[in-house]
Amino acid sequence: MTEAATQPELINRLTTLVGSTYILTNPTKMQPFSKGFRFGFGSALAVVRPGSLLEIWQVLQVCVDANVAIIMQAANTGLTGGSTPDGDDYDRPIVIINTMRIDQIQLINDARQIIGLPGSTLFGLEEVLAPYGREPHSVIGSSCIGASIVGGVCNNSGGALVQRGPAYTELSLYAQIHDDGELELVNNLDIDLGVTPEEILTNLEQQRYQAADINQSEKRASDNEYHERVREIDADTPSRFNNDGRRLHESSGCAGKLAVFAVRIDTYPIAAKQQVFYVGTNDAQVLATMRRDILSTFKTLPVSGEYLHRDCYEVSKKYGKDTFLVIDKLGSKYIPKLFGLKRTVDRFADRLPFLPKKMSDRVMQYLSYCWPNHLPKRMEAYSAQYSHHWILEMDNDGVDEARAYLQQFFETAEGSYFECTPEESEKAILHRFVAGGAIGRYHIMNGQMLGAMMTVDVALRRNDAVWFEELPPEVDALIADKFYYGHLFCHVMHQNYVLKKGVDAKQLKQQILASFDARGAEYPAEHNVGHEYAAKADLKSFYKALDPTNTFNPGIGKTSKLKHWSEDKQ
Repeated sequence: MTEAATQPELINRLTTLVGSTYILTNPTKMQPFSKGFRFGFGSALAVVRPGSLLEIWQVLQVCVDANVAIIMQAANTGLTGGSTPDGDDYDRPIVIINTMRIDQIQLINDARQIIGLPGSTLFGLEEVLAPYGREPHSVIGSSCIGASIVGGVCNNSGGALVQRGPAYTELSLYAQIHDDGELELVNNLDIDLGVTPEEILTNLEQQRYQAADINQSEKRASDNEYHERVREIDADTPSRFNNDGRRLHESSGCAGKLAVFAVRIDTYPIAAKQQVFYVGTNDAQVLATMRRDILSTFKTLPVSGEYLHRDCYEVSKKYGKDTFLVIDKLGSKYIPKLFGLKRTVDRFADRLPFLPKKMSDRVMQYLSYCWPNHLPKRMEAYSAQYSHHWILEMDNDGVDEARAYLQQFFETAEGSYFECTPEESEKAILHRFVAGGAIGRYHIMNGQMLGAMMTVDVALRRNDAVWFEELPPEVDALIADKFYYGHLFCHVMHQNYVLKKGVDAKQLKQQILASFDARGAEYPAEHNVGHEYAAKADLKSFYKALDPTNTFNPGIGKTSKLKHWSEDKQ
């Protein structure tokens, strides 16, 4: 049969499996799934939304038989377009399998571990664990926009929480396609769930297993060495980055080259005592000294240390106000609904040529001007006084350690600090969270006067003495605005550049990345390669070993989009 003849048959078979309500073929309706949260877009034959693990397996079987490419997708909140198609130059049709209907979270081992099914989210996990006095691996940042647990593991995401490191597990349940095209279900959860795929998937989803069926595995369910690694401040390599071979294992770091049904990960006790300290200085070296002192001498590691440059503070204040207010007033649970509404408004507006692009952002920005200043007075005073802002969060015995250290340190060091009230703590962390989206909004509102926007997600060496970027004058002259924020303890920085009109963004980015190569930095650090970065040799080899037919998420990391990685063999 010709390809044109087989596609309607494939759609019919998929519709029979999941029902007509849960399959999309209209390009407009598929756009929320085929267009990345901030980056990437391409065409797809269909979007399928299975309602059970068994349905995912059946959909996979049909897609493999039909020789189509498959993109597994959860919340689609990635920042580098790694869960959507990229362009239209694939050699096969693409089917996107969105798993968000399957959001169950199962507690095991007295809530010290959980099993997250493919649509489960970090926010949902926070809610499930709270009555048990425990919390998930990540509790800031992406959890507020509905990022999935499985997606975090597949991308080695996170790491902002200094005591825990990037998302990682060696315990997962996944489907893999072998060289001969055979689809296999691999149960490495270390839980006895049966023999056949149908048994395993049904027993897991319906929780038909007992405590005795759970193996107290020696395999890692988190990066339980990271707390030692981040303390090695004289090491000549970064503490965490997506190409780190130490943490590429099956589903962990697979970037969608496997179809992951479930992950088993550790949880953490909620601290009995917490305190946020807000630090300001005009000397970047002051923060460098503090970082080394705290990591090398404190008995208790910090919870986090979020950096924000004053320019980033100000752009977040103006262009992130609406997101800040929605979370502050309605709660982070509303954010996925807000983004869904934004996409609906933008799809509608895009059909009307007299309306501007990104209509929802423009409306929300103008509405935000009606609201008074939302930031605490002490933070505002620091913005007027200091260029560098650091939100230092400590818990338990670390609170008193930090208090004593800061009092003594700032007797002689340039800068100052204050202890945040609970309200100031929440607002400081939330203000840092909205920075990424605020920079994008700034570019939308002012784009007619500016060139392209470019972002770099980089992990500096742990012993790097110069963490704050100083660009050569000839490069700096090409940039209209620079916005810096990041995670200072692990030397992971998010560097955003808004270029002047006419500047070649691709050429300039390669120049900046080459400078990072020269100084031993790694990139990307935590957002994974997606379709924005080229996968380095070791990462590409990992992808090929997982998916020799190149059926899952072809083209990821600017690799081959062809069946069996054909162009690599030419």
